[in-house]
Amino acid sequence: MRRVEKSTKLDLERIVFIGRTLEEYLDMFSLSEEELQGKKILDCPAGACSFTAVGNELGLDVTACDIAYDHSGEDLKYKGLQDIEHAMKHMEKAKNNYKWDYFNNVEGLRKHRLRALHDCTNDMRKSSERYIPVTLPLLPFKNAEFDLLLSAHFLFMYADRLDYHFHIETLHELLRVTKEEVRIFPLVDLEGERYEHLDEIISYLADNGCTVEEVKVPYEFQTNANSMLKIRKG
Repeated sequence: MRRVEKSTKLDLERIVFIGRTLEEYLDMFSLSEEELQGKKILDCPAGACSFTAVGNELGLDVTACDIAYDHSGEDLKYKGLQDIEHAMKHMEKAKNNYKWDYFNNVEGLRKHRLRALHDCTNDMRKSSERYIPVTLPLLPFKNAEFDLLLSAHFLFMYADRLDYHFHIETLHELLRVTKEEVRIFPLVDLEGERYEHLDEIISYLADNGCTVEEVKVPYEFQTNANSMLKIRKG
């Protein structure tokens, strides 16, 4: 069975393995450590983020899932180092599309991304059971297994590649495995434009018994990426 899974896993070259720090997560999702204590949390998709690694060190209960986790931590660390350097070269050329009060400069951004990558891949080596390979829109978890689900830099960002139907299917699955609340950040595409079907999705979720809010957050790096969607189950 495992051999079949391995043969169909995503080619490592097609994965961009870059992540954010726990501090960024708290700001992106307008959360505090205290609010997260005692909750079972899923980060989906988690990429190279250190939220799971550092969160568990702080006594939180966080699980990470991502399509990349079918690869070894060592392979992902090497890929992540390459991806960070590639991204930093691009960042030098595209600096004006970003706000630099959070990181100060490209070198500050590089340090954050390297710290997240090292924390994540080191934790993968020590606690591999926290890092679950998944391929959305399906998740291998039970109904209402988590209290809170956080989803960063995936769904609406890739509106050019992931269509409305995929978004609806994925949201159904995120809500299925969550007892209380799903938070999604950001609400813009890669060009910094508000996701074109967002109002449609908000109406759809409300019609299906959810309470949905767009919430401004104390984090903006990509210009206009400063709001999240807070979806509470009815």
